[in-house]
Amino acid sequence: MSKVSPSPTPGFLVWRLANKWRVAVDRAVAPLGLTHAQYSLVASLHGMQRTGERPSQRRLADHTGLEALYVSKLARALESAGLIERTRDPRDPRAVQLALTAQGRTVTRQAIAVVQELLQQLLEPLGGPDAPRTHAFTEELTTLLDAPLAPSAPTDETTRGTTP
Repeated sequence: MSKVSPSPTPGFLVWRLANKWRVAVDRAVAPLGLTHAQYSLVASLHGMQRTGERPSQRRLADHTGLEALYVSKLARALESAGLIERTRDPRDPRAVQLALTAQGRTVTRQAIAVVQELLQQLLEPLGGPDAPRTHAFTEELTTLLDAPLAPSAPTDETTRGTTP
């Protein structure tokens, strides 16, 4: 009896692509002393600073999609490495503002260049970064990211009355 293997689900494929990208970026930015998560933080901070913004940790967490507590941990590590500075927001003493140091700007520009080369490789099968397929793919990903997800409660009878 032959067993037909089911096609991978979109969720599985998104998870696999996200992991492939994370590992590739981790390897690419490691020589600069960064992890993928740290890169996401400094690259986002770099872009925000270029528009004149000095974001709070909370604003950066919202922008990157990372948990605020994780951003705080990353920011402390990046501060210890001399790449960012953390200061109290004069308008809200509970908030912490972030800014790249001169060294942080240099490392971030290098990391962005490395990751851009990696992105070229990733998008080559779609025709490159400026290809119509890449633009359509980006629009589809944006649609999925913009869709709210509400956690669903278990409905299976076997899970009632138990705790996770």
